[in-house]
Amino acid sequence: MPANPIEFSDRWRVRQYELDANGHVNNAVYLNWSEEIAGRHAEAAGYGRQWSRAHGGAWVVHHADISWRRPAVLGDEVEVTVRVESIRGARGIRRTWIRRVADGELLAELLVEWAWVRVSDGRPFRVPQELVELVARPD
Repeated sequence: MPANPIEFSDRWRVRQYELDANGHVNNAVYLNWSEEIAGRHAEAAGYGRQWSRAHGGAWVVHHADISWRRPAVLGDEVEVTVRVESIRGARGIRRTWIRRVADGELLAELLVEWAWVRVSDGRPFRVPQELVELVARPD
């Protein structure tokens, strides 16, 4: 059975190569994690790479706002949760929360705007109606 198409979570451990000179997760890594969870979510819900290609498109990050709250360090297990907030026109908005599993502390929150682009020329175009309707359904 496919995953919930609106919200999804996964966990992983902080790796050495994700650290900065201060021993904290590098700020840029939080955006990487946001992209990673979005991809895992899309695949688990049945709207991943294969579905996107069949519909002639792909998602690319257009804009991101990141609020860093607390640093993650080597060995921390993090839970990354993503929620699709809206899809309309050629864009989608996802909110991502990154928490330390051990204490539930919110480490970062991201609001990421994605653009749906044509694979053939990289230009934005309307998101397939199937996804628009899926997100527009009330809970």
